[in-house]
Amino acid sequence: MIQDPVLATFCDTFNKLDNTCTEKLYSIYSSDIVFIDPLHRVEGIEALKRDFDALYANVIDCRFRFHHGLRDGDRGFVCWTMALRHRRLCKGRQIDVEGCSVLRFASPDGGKVVHHQDHFDAGALLYERLPLLGTVIRSIKRHAAG
Repeated sequence: MIQDPVLATFCDTFNKLDNTCTEKLYSIYSSDIVFIDPLHRVEGIEALKRDFDALYANVIDCRFRFHHGLRDGDRGFVCWTMALRHRRLCKGRQIDVEGCSVLRFASPDGGKVVHHQDHFDAGALLYERLPLLGTVIRSIKRHAAG
């Protein structure tokens, strides 16, 4: 469980998002948010909302289990496991992906997030789920590991 109240509010709000309520992004992100993950970069709250609307259009369910978090002034991070069910991935079966979000807040007391960068294995989420490419990537990972 996340102890820091600023991070806890962020995590709670993030877990309430779905395809019917992406407007909740406005409560946790600043208007000039920069959001980066291994698949894309988005600047500005309006662009981020459009991006989340598109992402959630085919999501059956997406929940995060937040494991650890720490905030020091205007910087923070949370480690998580995402449980995703998506119509176009794995025939809608659940995919679990481990990751970490590095956050910068508007002020040392918290406030809205102005910079959010996610770190996760994009291959585990997406590329390994593609029919031909997935086989190749899994094979490369096995050889690299052993």
